[in-house]
Amino acid sequence: MADISAIPLNRIDGKADSLGEHSGNVLLVVNVASKCGLTPQYEGLEKLYGEYKAQGFEVLGFPANDFGAQEPGSDEEIVEFCQVNYGVSFPLFTKADVTGEGKQPLYAALTEAIPTKQGDVDGMKERFKGYGMTPNEDPEVLWNFEKFLVSRDGEVVGRFAPGTAPQDPLLVNAIEAELAK
Repeated sequence: MADISAIPLNRIDGKADSLGEHSGNVLLVVNVASKCGLTPQYEGLEKLYGEYKAQGFEVLGFPANDFGAQEPGSDEEIVEFCQVNYGVSFPLFTKADVTGEGKQPLYAALTEAIPTKQGDVDGMKERFKGYGMTPNEDPEVLWNFEKFLVSRDGEVVGRFAPGTAPQDPLLVNAIEAELAK
């Protein structure tokens, strides 16, 4: 598998970045969207970031319009929405695909590293089917707010279903375990 720390990324403000720039920190990589039923998770993600930042934890948000066109805005509109509505201070990256043939290289590497997710995947898939939607199958990202946990040394160590809330003990315990290493 490719070294994910070397994959070039672009911050939402246009600055170049990579996961390597964040090495030494525990990272929670999340694909985000402004018009999703899960959008209120921004509040919990910001709370996690604030609570654990001093211990070397970062949330990295990757806006994507892959699911139901729920992130239609420009990078500037996304930043404004996140700051005004949720006080987001964690790093955001430029909008890019997280599924399909055109997915950004980081997401190709993340889904290759851990092809299946923890959490209530089946319940979420059933809800989608109830809406007449066909959910993505593993290894693809299921929906907005899927979460990947990356260790201080750049290893992908966890993957959590979109419905896993930021304060869910499953996620919090995994973050705390990585911070303790």
